[in-house]
Amino acid sequence: MSKTFVEPVQLADRGVRLVPLSLEHEAGLREAAADGELWNLRVTSVPEPQETRAYIEQALAMREAGSRFAFAVTDEASGAVLGSTSFHDILPAVKRVEIGYTWYARRAQRTHVNTTCKLLMLAHAFDALGCHVVGWRTDNFNFASQAAIERLGAKKDGVIRGHALRRDGTIRDTVMYSLRAGEWPEVKAQLLYLLDKPRPAARS
Repeated sequence: MSKTFVEPVQLADRGVRLVPLSLEHEAGLREAAADGELWNLRVTSVPEPQETRAYIEQALAMREAGSRFAFAVTDEASGAVLGSTSFHDILPAVKRVEIGYTWYARRAQRTHVNTTCKLLMLAHAFDALGCHVVGWRTDNFNFASQAAIERLGAKKDGVIRGHALRRDGTIRDTVMYSLRAGEWPEVKAQLLYLLDKPRPAARS
């Protein structure tokens, strides 16, 4: 298999467009992270403002190496950057990818954006790339992320103890999840149900 298992592609639905992350997104990414000062969350990898360019450059280097393909999450109508997400730990030989490095501006949180992104990425992984498994990993203290992954229908594989450093220097345990190709049709139906059901009106 070539290292370009995940080829450049744009994915779009319901007003959300995923486009390959590039240096052109630096200002938009910095602005999205500033909406909520997301870099202050110890259980995420959101770049601080002065680190945004290096964050993109690292993602591009990992893309060149074939281990990660990062997207800018954008508003299709305005082109505004809402956040970022990636395929990573790409293993072409066994047709497995993971979804991660995911974060959104505060204004995009608790909206349809994350569910739409997961639908687009899972559909691309299973239907276009022919993946057998899609995985996720998250900090053992990132309970919101764990709940969101479990709502997708992913199965908890286990916990890797003492697995990685957090940005504050503490050592985290990593919770691992996965979804198999045979489980995708049911998960797809559930995601479409969640996206199509009426959403409560926003409070003024």
